Amino acid sequence: MSKVKPAPLPPDTVIGGYRVVRKLSAGGFGVVYLAVDDQGQQVAIKEYLPASLAARVPGELCPKVATEKLSLYRLGLKSFFEEGRSLAQISHPSVVSVLNFFRENETVYMVMNYLEGATLQDFIITARDLKREKVFRESTIRSLFDEILRGLRIVHQHKMLHLDIKPANVFITEDNKAVMIDFGAAREVLNKEGNFIRPMYTPGFAAPEMYRRDSSMGPWTDIYAIGSCIYACMQGFPPNDAPQRLEKDRLSLALSRLRGVYSDNLIEVVEWCMSLDPLSRPQSVFALQKELGNEGERSYTKLSVSEKVKLQFDNLVTETRKNVGRSISRETKLK
Repeated sequence: MSKVKPAPLPPDTVIGGYRVVRKLSAGGFGVVYLAVDDQGQQVAIKEYLPASLAARVPGELCPKVATEKLSLYRLGLKSFFEEGRSLAQISHPSVVSVLNFFRENETVYMVMNYLEGATLQDFIITARDLKREKVFRESTIRSLFDEILRGLRIVHQHKMLHLDIKPANVFITEDNKAVMIDFGAAREVLNKEGNFIRPMYTPGFAAPEMYRRDSSMGPWTDIYAIGSCIYACMQGFPPNDAPQRLEKDRLSLALSRLRGVYSDNLIEVVEWCMSLDPLSRPQSVFALQKELGNEGERSYTKLSVSEKVKLQFDNLVTETRKNVGRSISRETKLK
């Protein structure tokens, strides 16, 4: 792996007729820039630039790729290009719009609509910090994910998978539209072919099969991530990651604490989506949409007195452990 992250393109660089204004973000597989076209319209441009395969010094345009990594770099490049071509064919308000994609500087660029607003992750953190009983109202969760699922259904109909659905990749625009961004197809191809470490997947949102090279992925893989996102909207935090759950699954226990706060139906939907066995999950977005839209008999089973006592005890133990951990940390610093 490269010891130093590849340098982003400097402001005022012109690529494909677009002028780079500034870097917006950077991850392990690319850099996103704010740019303007020849009409002065703002766009977002994503550059394929995997930090584990390529290097680039400040001031240069072309990435430098070691000979032994070239075939893998080109494989990811091809996947990224195909992803751009496929996304350009999809027109849906809940899927990021790809306006153009082109090869230049020995890499590929994907031109997308520039969105203004904040991510779902930003909203979850803000809502969680208010310390109310509910992070999001149930009606908000249902309408938000109905919107996201409409877009995801179109993606799956185009024989594509998102493979990186998480709150940070759901953008809420200033006019309150939910848009899925940052698809992970190129990332997945590189992972299957290369010897990369798993942190390319966000813990808690990646399905168990994504951690195994020999497993098949399908709509059920994205559906697991949808369940995790709904969980995060209910709890304010992501669930345990799949490897932890395979060792000791605490999902049902965590969701049981939300009984009476959210409906039994919504809790059951999350458990269904997040089944560790792919065949036990909804096999299509349509099946999930149908259940999520089921607002008929919405019952709320409250915790019994004994369950409340046990829950209070569990919370006390958890808080004590946290406090002990903080005390040890402080003592270590003092020493």
